[in-house]
Amino acid sequence: MLDSTGLQFTVGVGDLPDDTFRVYEFEVVEALSDVFTLNLTAFSKASQVAPAEVLQQEMILRIYQDGRLLRQFRGVVAEFCRGAVGHHRTRYQMVIRPTLWRLGLGRNSRIFQHKDTEAIVRVLLDEYGVTGTRFNLVRTPEEREYCVQYRESDLAFLQRLAAEEGWHFRIEHGPESSEFVIADHHRDSLKLDKAPYNAMAGGSSRQSCITRFDTTERVGVAGVVMKDYTFRNPASGLDHMGMASGLKHQRPDYEHYDYPGRYKQDASGEPFARARLDGLRRNVSTASGESNRADFTAGACVPLEDHFDEASNIEWLLTGVTHHGVQPQALEEEAGGEPTTYGNRFTAVPATVNWCPRNDNCRPVMDGPQIARVTGPVGEEIYCDDHGRVKVWFPWDRYGTDDEHSSAWLRVSQGWAGGQYGFMALPRVGHEVIVSFLDGDPDQPIITGRTYHATNTPPYSLPATEEHQTFFNCPDVRDLVVGELQTLLPDIHSKLGG
Repeated sequence: MLDSTGLQFTVGVGDLPDDTFRVYEFEVVEALSDVFTLNLTAFSKASQVAPAEVLQQEMILRIYQDGRLLRQFRGVVAEFCRGAVGHHRTRYQMVIRPTLWRLGLGRNSRIFQHKDTEAIVRVLLDEYGVTGTRFNLVRTPEEREYCVQYRESDLAFLQRLAAEEGWHFRIEHGPESSEFVIADHHRDSLKLDKAPYNAMAGGSSRQSCITRFDTTERVGVAGVVMKDYTFRNPASGLDHMGMASGLKHQRPDYEHYDYPGRYKQDASGEPFARARLDGLRRNVSTASGESNRADFTAGACVPLEDHFDEASNIEWLLTGVTHHGVQPQALEEEAGGEPTTYGNRFTAVPATVNWCPRNDNCRPVMDGPQIARVTGPVGEEIYCDDHGRVKVWFPWDRYGTDDEHSSAWLRVSQGWAGGQYGFMALPRVGHEVIVSFLDGDPDQPIITGRTYHATNTPPYSLPATEEHQTFFNCPDVRDLVVGELQTLLPDIHSKLGG
């Protein structure tokens, strides 16, 4: 199906013969830290291709010029539509997504303990069979003592954690497989050949070039200040800041302040602040354009040359590319001699920019307090650490075990708490407690109350004894009412040497 441009598009789907579908038109939208979407229109002499033969099958779209493979896209068929049936061929439409897209179909609530972000992400990818993953990290992520995924899709959870760490991800389509790359820098990005600028080139030109290139400068955040708190070191401010260098065309006092910063140690605070600043300033200097370079892909770097503005003749990082191709020859005799065409629109930033996704603090927010049950080792009535913290099991946690591993240590609110004095009443194993969340953050639970239920009932029958006010912490005083307890107190006091 070669024509004057030398372009040819082919597609293979699953185990179907390679000539089952003939590509008529496609559009691929890809961007850094996002899953691509490929919309494909094809024709086939087979009028009864069944959805079961296509859906969730691997699909490969290839772009050739003069018989040489320029580019290919690999994914799974997520949508399949059979259209009009003609005398000689049937129209089909498909939507293709990467295997990573599957994570967006699953939603979960669970707790990860003592794992760093890379380990958590690997768990998510393994659950969906996403293979060919490569982590390219300069900074080793810190361990997260307690990290909660709550009522959010697995993909949203992954993207949220990556944004906090300052990671981006991209998909690289190789000749035999696709590679899912997660990185915190762009130094090892794919390096493309120089792209000449030629505004006079036509849409069917064989010359590989950029035909439109526009640059935009914006005023943005100049610095980030973040702060948090940890009970382990209440005097520490955990203040961290990041300031942009080389500010142009703007004032330096546009400060972005946020509390809490969602970190409990300085080792995480500094990179989190830098990631927040990079995300906020990722689009301060941008470019957009059009080209016929099929090798343009999100995450690749390409030097521009021959532009009339010398300042633009630098290396650019492609942040998004929309590919579009039309192959009229798929209609055979109805093609009318129209040429096969390919073009793309792209966005980019200077390659010196450490582009990372914007962290909009899109974590789930707890709607209010929740019920939980205190847990501990088998046979233990009280289980706590040196801070008086206990562990609990949440009813929504279907992976948690009813033992000492069910959650992280949770602090317990007390009626009075001072330096070496106050009130201390620890909830026992099996007790039902009310858990609140600081700033609505599922990663920051704290016990603020206790409740009775059908198994753990009040010590008196109600409402018959509704006027009694009782406090029991041991079986010896279980049958005493308020007056009897007051009588007993002097005796207890004397036994203690008062």
